Amino acid sequence: MFSKRKVSAICLAVSLAMFAAGCKKKVPPPPPPPPPAAAPAPAPPPPASAPRVSQFSAEPTSIQRGQSSTLRWEVSGDVSSVSINQGVGTVQNTGSRSVSPSDSTTYVLSVTGPGGTTTASATVSVSSPPPPPPPPPPAAPKVTFEQRMASDVQDAYFDYDKSDIRGDAQSALTQDATSLKSILADFPSSTIVIEGHCDERGSAEYNLGLGDRRATSARDFLVQLGVPADRLKTISYGKERPQCTESDESCWQKNRRVHLSPGQ
Repeated sequence: MFSKRKVSAICLAVSLAMFAAGCKKKVPPPPPPPPPAAAPAPAPPPPASAPRVSQFSAEPTSIQRGQSSTLRWEVSGDVSSVSINQGVGTVQNTGSRSVSPSDSTTYVLSVTGPGGTTTASATVSVSSPPPPPPPPPPAAPKVTFEQRMASDVQDAYFDYDKSDIRGDAQSALTQDATSLKSILADFPSSTIVIEGHCDERGSAEYNLGLGDRRATSARDFLVQLGVPADRLKTISYGKERPQCTESDESCWQKNRRVHLSPGQ
């Protein structure tokens, strides 16, 4: 009897334990740990930048054929090669070069690097030089004092037995005064002789006096017009040196005169 009770008690205890266990709230198991993070991929290298041209110029930009201009350049950055066309060729990163194009020319600077190629240009304008000046005219042949007197000075004529300056003689001597001032300026050591002449009528002595008065009248007239008095001398030849030997008025008129000649 006691054994049946003991077995019943054990069964009851087991049942109660199982019931109590079924009433407890079940706790979910903890989540699994996250997988380890993957290492970040290495960043790609930055792209290479193209080289830069800081300066490329021509000075001067305009020249005449046969003259020269100076190219100047400066480049920076990652540079592999630098060159200029038009026969200049490979150059340093910074420099200058004298060029003498025969015609207007555009120079191109090319700079190459890992990042690509950069170019710049400079133009030199070429013009034809002006034509040479014409040769100077040939020097005029040197004219002597005697030649100037013979070509630039004229005689003045007088009335019969007169020594006063008549109208046509005034005109002639006025022109002579202008010529004489120029001649004397060109030949500063020269002097002028004023010769008095007469026609054949009258005595030699009388005509010498008349010729002297005519020469003196002409001298005074020239001095009034500005011819230097100290550069003028007078002499009378009377009737000793006639220009014409016919015995008529036309011939006598030619002999009544003053003649201006180079002094000694």
